[in-house]
Amino acid sequence: MKKLAIILTVASLFILSACNKADSEVVVETTAGNITKEEFYEAMKDRFGEDVLTLLVNEKVLSKKYTLSDEEIQTEFDNFKTQFPEQFANVVEVQGEDVVKQMIKVDLLRMKVAEAEVEVTNEDLKSYYKTLDGKVHASHILVPDETKAKEVADKLAKGENFEDLANEYSIDPSAAQNSGDLGWFGKDEMVPEFDKVVFTLKEGEVSEPVKTKFGYHIIKVTETVKPFNEMKESLKETVHKQKIQQPDIIQTAVDKALKDANVEVKDQEFKDLFKPHETEKE
Repeated sequence: MKKLAIILTVASLFILSACNKADSEVVVETTAGNITKEEFYEAMKDRFGEDVLTLLVNEKVLSKKYTLSDEEIQTEFDNFKTQFPEQFANVVEVQGEDVVKQMIKVDLLRMKVAEAEVEVTNEDLKSYYKTLDGKVHASHILVPDETKAKEVADKLAKGENFEDLANEYSIDPSAAQNSGDLGWFGKDEMVPEFDKVVFTLKEGEVSEPVKTKFGYHIIKVTETVKPFNEMKESLKETVHKQKIQQPDIIQTAVDKALKDANVEVKDQEFKDLFKPHETEKE
């Protein structure tokens, strides 16, 4: 987050100064001497040039190939705000929402190019399937008190959608963003009260409110382990998401997109900046 703040802090200044590199316009006057726009630009370039140039080129190239809606960017902006409230507030206060959303846009574009390039093989699925032994896939709705838990339980009993209620009621930040999904987990990975109940539920079954130190949970088992051939299709999305979140996978996909765009750096200081990154070999 700290690096993000630094990049955002200088990005707009870097762009502005780059347009006037040869200009000797004075930025700061002192009795000891002046600071010109050219000096300012060179200092910014030396300290943060690679990061900012990478941001700008990635945005330019990937935006040509993929589109993002304002809603997609806003959703991710809200997610960061929820997960890192203090740090994010500081960055937004310094830079404003527009610059922060530019950085988020580039991150989302990088994910999109990775999504398009990544393939999930049968071996990938088998490897992941082996890790599920003894695990269960569940979701939950976490509320602060028994009264709210009863309210949610009553709505579920009347046929309202579990995922919609999780988004509306859950005080678990991550669960509220993904409809209460907790993913796959094994025994002893959750608090004892939760653990005791979730492994007694059948697939699709919803629990009564369960009290823990975090509040009251209403738990739904969304999937249990079945033979591989029965689960193969449902595992593809999970494995695909896992693969595109790996930094080396993302970078390889971005490198390919940059190569296809014939990126040519004119500034010799950055001539090797966009050469394909080498993947570490064991």
